[in-house]
Amino acid sequence: MDRSQKADAVAQLNAVFNEVAVVVVTRNLGMTVAQSTALRLKMRDAGATYKVAKNRLANLALENTDYVGLSDMLTGPVGLAWSTDPVAAAKAAVEFAKTNDKLEIVGGSMGSVVLDEAGIRALASMPSLDELRAKLIGLVNAPATKIAQVVTAPAAKVARVFAAYADKAA
Repeated sequence: MDRSQKADAVAQLNAVFNEVAVVVVTRNLGMTVAQSTALRLKMRDAGATYKVAKNRLANLALENTDYVGLSDMLTGPVGLAWSTDPVAAAKAAVEFAKTNDKLEIVGGSMGSVVLDEAGIRALASMPSLDELRAKLIGLVNAPATKIAQVVTAPAAKVARVFAAYADKAA
């Protein structure tokens, strides 16, 4: 990798760090190519991205971002996962680490808040942004449905009474 490629890689990572909501730092303990590919696919399905980056370049990219506190975690063979959804990257990384002992969760950050491994696991246990939106819509929609049922119930009862009288008269 020559000097211009390194500068491009730092610029791309810096742009990523300025846009995302969460960054998860993982340690690769000898994953195979197939396992790494499976992790990337799992991340992509969750709406997150996973990249193995050189620690020195990642440290340069962290400068002047909210994620500068991650620099202490960048030692050894690390990978970075990130997403705009604050839960997606953490959830995908923790789920993959449960089934694969060659991926270790080191920590991460939500903006300027640095999280340890327990913090990332707690973040992963929270519902995703889409799940929260669905619950909120369900809560907003439920009273309207109940009001519609209550308003239409007396009319339905009256219609059944009239139908009963009509059947009785016929």
